[in-house]
Parts: sequence; structure tokens; C-alpha cells
Amino acid sequence: MREIVVTVNGRRYSEHVEPRLLLSDFLRHGLGLTGTHVGCEHGVCGACTIRLDRQAVRSCLLLAVQADGASIETVEGLAANGDLHVLQEAFRRHHALQCGFCTSGILMAAADLLEGREAPPTRGEVVDMLSGHLCRCTGYEPIVDAIVEAARS
Repeated sequence: MREIVVTVNGRRYSEHVEPRLLLSDFLRHGLGLTGTHVGCEHGVCGACTIRLDRQAVRSCLLLAVQADGASIETVEGLAANGDLHVLQEAFRRHHALQCGFCTSGILMAAADLLEGREAPPTRGEVVDMLSGHLCRCTGYEPIVDAIVEAARS
């Protein structure tokens, strides 16, 4: 076992983990943050996307010990004080989710895309970001519309 210290959604955790424990499993099973979904476990589907030190990453491709000392943001950290994040509101308005399995990863990647930009991303940039996420329900158009709208907010 190895001790790691991480800050997840603003809260500091000090935990003992097996060296081979995936970061996605640590978040889901160790911390109970089940919004991070695990689909392919190969980094292809994007459902496990989180932000590690303010950068979108696939949590199924990282070990928990690799996150020692890091700041992690999960979908549970998007909403603040009971108010949905602008992206979550836009997804609701555009019916940009159906089963919801891919949604948390897309929201985190979209938050990463939008943060710190001086100008909203183009529709093409949003589509390019989404190329790393698999959704079998929506056909992507409502997702693109929602992200483009949120970027203009």
C-alpha cells in the first residue's frame, strides 16, 4: 500500500491505495464519486475523463499513485452551491444526453475546452474535442449545440 494525498473537487484526501489501483477505480470505489464512468478501460470512450491539475485526462489510463499531490476535478465538482454549471444547464436545454453514460466525461472535456479562452471555440473545435468521446444515443448534434451555447454564455 502507498499513501497518496489528493485534492478532489476542493476537498483534501489522504488515502492508502494499492500501487496498481486505477485512478478511475480510486475515485469511484475509494471516494464514492461515481460520476466518473468506466467504459472501455482503454482510454478510447472518454467516459472516465476528469481534470487533473486543470487538464482533461482519462482516469482509466492513470494509476491513483500517479495523482499523488494533484488537484482533481470530477463531474461532481461542476455544480456549485446547488446551481448547475453553465454546461450542465446547456445540456439540459438542448436535451444533449439520453442514457447519460458518456455525459460526465464530455462535460469535463468541454469544461477543459472552455476554461481560460479569450474567444469561444468554433463549432469545428467542439467537434474535434468530441472526437475523443463515444456516445451511442444522441448523434452528437445536441451536444455540440449545448457546448457552443455554453461557450457564448
